[in-house]
Amino acid sequence: MSGIVIFGGDSHPDLVKMICENVNIHPSEVTLGKFSNGETSISIGESVREKDVYVIQSGCGQVNDTFIQLLILISACKSASASRVTAVLPYFCYSRQPDIPYTAKGAPLISKPKEHYTFESRAGTAVSSVMTQRPGADSPFKSLDSAIRSTINLEHPQPQRGPPGLSKAMSLSRIPMIPGGKVQTPGATSDAGELFNSQNAGYKLWVVQAGTLIANLLTASGADHVITMDLHDPQFPGFFDIPVDNLYCQPLQTNYIQHNIPNYKDAVIVSPDAGGAKRATAIADNLELSFALIHKERRSQLLKGPPDATLTSGGALPVSPRPLVTNLAPQEMKHSASVSSNASVSSTSSSKYIQTTMLVGDVRNKVCIIVDDLVDTSYTITRAAKLLKDQGATKVYALITHGIFSGDALDRIRQSSIDKLIISNTIPQNRTVDFLGKKRVEIIDVSRVFGEAIRRIHNGESISMLFEHGW
Repeated sequence: MSGIVIFGGDSHPDLVKMICENVNIHPSEVTLGKFSNGETSISIGESVREKDVYVIQSGCGQVNDTFIQLLILISACKSASASRVTAVLPYFCYSRQPDIPYTAKGAPLISKPKEHYTFESRAGTAVSSVMTQRPGADSPFKSLDSAIRSTINLEHPQPQRGPPGLSKAMSLSRIPMIPGGKVQTPGATSDAGELFNSQNAGYKLWVVQAGTLIANLLTASGADHVITMDLHDPQFPGFFDIPVDNLYCQPLQTNYIQHNIPNYKDAVIVSPDAGGAKRATAIADNLELSFALIHKERRSQLLKGPPDATLTSGGALPVSPRPLVTNLAPQEMKHSASVSSNASVSSTSSSKYIQTTMLVGDVRNKVCIIVDDLVDTSYTITRAAKLLKDQGATKVYALITHGIFSGDALDRIRQSSIDKLIISNTIPQNRTVDFLGKKRVEIIDVSRVFGEAIRRIHNGESISMLFEHGW
């Protein structure tokens, strides 16, 4: 093809080379480096005047450095009179801001590698199901609390999920704590405002989402078009004033299931959370397979109301320091669907939350395929895999588009119930293959999809067929 120039950043040079091979051109010469003070240095070794330029840079590795490198490279091409500059980001950085665990003091909780993991919603599941009730002075449930305590031991030792010293349940919360909040101690009396502040129920710190800023930076640098794959939020292109083509890895994943998973017709497609249900159901519908959903719910036991309310304003009803716990007999659901729950209560009386994980669907004696777009800390898929194995699944596959695997994510996956990890090469996966082994990891190549998208966009052709059939 004539009139086209492709530059590649240093985030994923192997993918750049494969995309250029599919387009049948050589990557253009560009010198990438840094000055002695750490600033990015870029020199373009080829004329781009009146050319159609594509800059390929995946948002991985040292994310801030690679993104600044992308912006400077786009600006350099635009300043050199390129007719059009297209940013190709196989993985779009900053499109998803993960929840960060916070300590009771408000500091970020950094996960440290451990020798063993529990893969529970919370460490040490106490009972199979949980009900909460706030008994009043004349409530018939007033004496039920003590009766249940005598039959169910809620004080059993539990392994810790966080670093040493963070034994309180509130410190395991993934919700930022409000500075100055007070921790409730057993027997302490306080108003509802302190209860709300102590556990941060309903009131969260403002977490900045950088979507608009990233879009403005790309536009201001001179990008005329953006090509990416499997955005975590499908509404993210709304931040841009320029065209954004969000390619899908779904056709490649569907093709892998058909040709590499034995007896896939009897498999079940599983979404590890409610947010990915649409993505998983699309694959299940294409292959005419069953679908299952894992739903996580974290409910507060605190009194609902404004922060300035008092406990006596609601009729002098005391809040029980512990939830009432009961075992619910399993019930069969209609249409051959099963619902299983995994709830846990922390042994500390300061906990005001109950976290429940529910599986909706029948996976017993079935092969399960977990479908997700992005894996960072791997908490979600490892817990999902354990729940599926507990419910009778024979084998668990994890089908992922973007594998970031930060922190101890790979170590968690190695010890988890995931039998095989299938992941695309939008992010370099050499470390993943070396850590988990070639038998447990398979890579889906997306270079042909991006190469065909670049060819079609350069020639002014439609790329809609790539959304359904891949390449």
